[in-house]
Amino acid sequence: MTEPSCEVWFYHLERTSLDQALPELLDKTLARGWKAVVRTTAPERLDHLDGWLWSYRDDSFLPHGLDSEPLAERQPILLTREMERPNGAQALFLVDGAEPGDLDGLARCLVLFDGADEAALAHARRQWTQIKARGLAVSYWRQVARGWEKQA
Repeated sequence: MTEPSCEVWFYHLERTSLDQALPELLDKTLARGWKAVVRTTAPERLDHLDGWLWSYRDDSFLPHGLDSEPLAERQPILLTREMERPNGAQALFLVDGAEPGDLDGLARCLVLFDGADEAALAHARRQWTQIKARGLAVSYWRQVARGWEKQA
């Protein structure tokens, strides 16, 4: 199998939490006309995000569903712990140390990690090395006072 041309962007969360950063990035993804998969390793994160994405702002919500629900393939944002992407997503969001797996068919993979968690930092560094070794384009984004700045 040929390695995909997927871009992999690492987001170092330093100024905000995942709860603040993820909806903004998902909103931008949907604005591009893309579908997304959010993959986690933690079942409790699925439950949390399922409620959070409906209510993170008073005037908006992000349409989404869990992979265990009917019509998962129709969801613009699919929350999962599995490796499959039944909704045909162009963007994959990795949280809680989730692994990327096969990136074939994706335009972008976004790895979000907590800068205050040494284990998360170490895991992100390992993922960076492994993904770069696959020959994929990788970028490192750091939070600044207003938004994100590409560092590498």
